[in-house]
This record gives sequence, structure tokens and C-alpha cells, in this order.
Amino acid sequence: MSETFADLVACEDVLMFVNAAITSTGQREFHHHAGEQRLSLEFLHEYMLENYRDMYADVLALDVNDHNAAIIVRNLLVRAGDVDVERRRGEGRLIARRLEELPPQRVYRLFRELRRLGVNNRRTRVIIRDWMAGRRDPEFDAVKYRGAVKDAARHAHLRLRGEQRNFLFAPFSVKAFKTPIFEQWRRAHYEHAAIYELPYTVAEGFAVKHRIPREVFLERIEPRMTRLERLRLQSSGGAAVRTDLGEMPLTRLASYVLSLPLDERSARRAELSRALRTAARRVAGAARGSWGRVTAVLDDSYSSLGSGQKRRRPLAVALAAHYLLETLAKDYRPLWTSGRTDELLLYPSGPTPLGQRIIDALETAPERLLIISDGWDNAPPGLAADVLRIWRTRLDPGHRLAPGQRVMIAHLNPVYDADDFDVRRLSPAVPTAGIRDAEDLPTLVELARFAEGRVGLAGLRAHLDDRVARFLGERA
Repeated sequence: MSETFADLVACEDVLMFVNAAITSTGQREFHHHAGEQRLSLEFLHEYMLENYRDMYADVLALDVNDHNAAIIVRNLLVRAGDVDVERRRGEGRLIARRLEELPPQRVYRLFRELRRLGVNNRRTRVIIRDWMAGRRDPEFDAVKYRGAVKDAARHAHLRLRGEQRNFLFAPFSVKAFKTPIFEQWRRAHYEHAAIYELPYTVAEGFAVKHRIPREVFLERIEPRMTRLERLRLQSSGGAAVRTDLGEMPLTRLASYVLSLPLDERSARRAELSRALRTAARRVAGAARGSWGRVTAVLDDSYSSLGSGQKRRRPLAVALAAHYLLETLAKDYRPLWTSGRTDELLLYPSGPTPLGQRIIDALETAPERLLIISDGWDNAPPGLAADVLRIWRTRLDPGHRLAPGQRVMIAHLNPVYDADDFDVRRLSPAVPTAGIRDAEDLPTLVELARFAEGRVGLAGLRAHLDDRVARFLGERA
């Protein structure tokens, strides 16, 4: 049975929201201020919650960013009374599973927000209780996130185990804790040596309090640092802290590489290239070399600079995607909008001649053409849309070319467009999906096919049902 107009609208609405939930974090982008981003995003969440609540909840099973996942969880709990018991149970399973994947600081921030909003129904208390009971090291959490743990314990009326209650609410009434990390925290108030047994972020505050020189503190606390903490310090310079770059997530690693001066990138070429390829191979896994002939149009124009809050983020996604596609493809050709060929020495500059690069890409006769750009085609404006329209309407109408000549084209956009409540599209002739991390590229290429309008709402619902089942571990 053919799709109704309402079904087509619903499909477009859900895809629009998914793109926003993947790309936008409510922060400033190159073309839009933070206020515009937040207002636009808040409207989309409210629209989805009101009109498509079942699919709104199911989006938790997709690769949406942590910021939007937390907003979805908050909204579902705030409006729990709007749905029946069975639906609440389903949402509860999704919420609990998604909270397991969120960084703990994000979850504690969410719990504080629920407390501020006065959301204290039984389901909310159970979700908080179960998540905190499932923490592998609750004593560590009590030290590292002490204020947030106190708020969550009060809000959910938790029964605290062991010495947790005294540590959180009356720490100085105890002469000595039996729990080692609690005792180290107590001693760190007056004993320097105890500082270096604490988590880095906690120890840092004590180091400032005791006026310990920064270089001395970093040297002694380094064994307690996580990989991400080491990378942040390494990125900031001025800290003799090193980490194994090959262990870092691909997109985060690409951001680090782009933060380095060009001279340093050149001097460390072998190390950086090896680390990026190692990270890309880890993401590709068994799919290495399975994508056939791939050409990518990659945006390194001036707008890929991003913003002060998301410095060089669009370019980092493109760089990480470059290394991932190099690994996935059997034959790979990258085409940067600037015309540069040395990916390690990229920097944001110049206009965005996407149309010309797409023409160059089609001439390579790829099986897959991926465009990774914010979509601001401006050299000349509109050429990319014309090229893609002509390709689809005249050269490959209805995807009727022989399999050997057919090209799968997809546009992945790392930037949310607050004005359009979506990522900016190049042309209705090709599917567009939002992307935040290059690691999600294979999944998003699959999701992009729904944007062509040939699969429809029924296909999208089936895809969401499958993702939910896999997310909840209900399907092998």
C-alpha cells in the first residue's frame, strides 16, 4: 500500500529530528549563535514529544549525541503521565539502557535537572536508584562527583551503604574512614601525599588549595589520569604528559591533530598518521576493504573552523572520515575542497566549491560518493545542487543505471542549521544525514537512504524497531 501524505510528512519530521539530535549540542556554530541553536533544538524536542512520542523515545537507540539523549530522557520523565503503563515500561527500558552509555557526569547533571524541575515520581526514583546501584565503583563516584551524588541520594531517597552516608553528609565527624578512597580524601585536606591517590579532577582542587606547583603536581598525578585527561593536557601544551594516541577515539584524535601547529604535525607525521590509521582500523573492524570504489568530497573551507565552543569540529569530522573511508574502501580517492592533498597539514581556509569537486568525483566513476560538508556551497553558489539534480534526473533517473555504473551518493553534514531545524541539504536529489563523530559514518550512510523518500515511514519504523531490539539486547 502506498504511503499517505501524512506518512511522508512524519518520515521527514523524524529524520529531521534525528539529524538535529546527532549534530546539535546547543552550542555556537560558524553560522549561528548558541541562543539560536538552543531555541531551535528545544522547539524540535517539544514538537517530537507532542506528535511522535513513540519514535521520539526510540531515537535513544540511535547514535544521537549525549546532549540530546539527556534531553530526551528528561522530557520523557517530565511527561511520564501522558502515556499508559505499558508504554512507560518500554520507555523505562530505553532510558535505563541509554543511561548506561552516557558519561557519568552527564547522568548526574541530568539527575540534578530532574531535582530542579521537581520530577520525583516512582519511576524516576527507580531509574536513579538502579543506575547508581549499577555503578562499578560507587565510592569512586562519591569522591569524584560528591555534590551530585548527594543531590541524587536526597532526591531519590536512597539508602546509602557502608560509610557513604557519613562521607557525603558529615565527612568531618569521622576521625578515620575504613574505605581507602574516603580516607585519602579526608587526609588530602592536610597531607600532600594523599592527594596523589585521588582522581585527577579531585586532586587538582587540592593541589591548588595547597599551592603545589603545577609541573610538580602533573608529574606525580599522571599515573591516576585517564586517557582523555592525558589527551586534553597534551592538547593544551605546556604539560609533559603523553598518551598512546592509537588508543584514542578516531574523531577525538583528529581534533587533537588539528590543534597542533603545522610544523609539529609535519615533524610528527609518522606518529600521527600511524595513530589515525590504527584508530580507523579499529572502527572499521571486519568491514575493512568491503566498500569497493569510494570517492569522498571533503570540506576544509573556512567555515570548517567551527566556533570557539566547537573549534575545528567540522574539519575534524572530515579528517577522521577520510581515514575511516581509506580503511573501508578497496579503492579510495579523497577530494578536499581546497585542492590540498596532504591531509595532515589541513587547516580551514577559502570558499566551498562543492559543485566542482562533485563533478571531479563523478568522473572517477566511484561506486560510492560521500560528501562531508556543512553544505554552504558558495563557489559558485548552487552549483552542487545543479550537478546532483542533473545526475539524478538525466544521467541516472530512478537509479536505473547498470550496477557497474550506478553511484550511491550521500551527504553527511556535521553542522546543525538552526534556521531550517535540520542540517543544511545540498539537493533533494541525494540523501542527507547529520554526523557528529566519524565513527558513526557506516550507520549514518544506511540511515541516509530513508531521506530519499523511497523507503517511507513503514520502513523507518521497522528500522527503528530493529535498532531498539538490538540496543536492548533482544536480538542477536
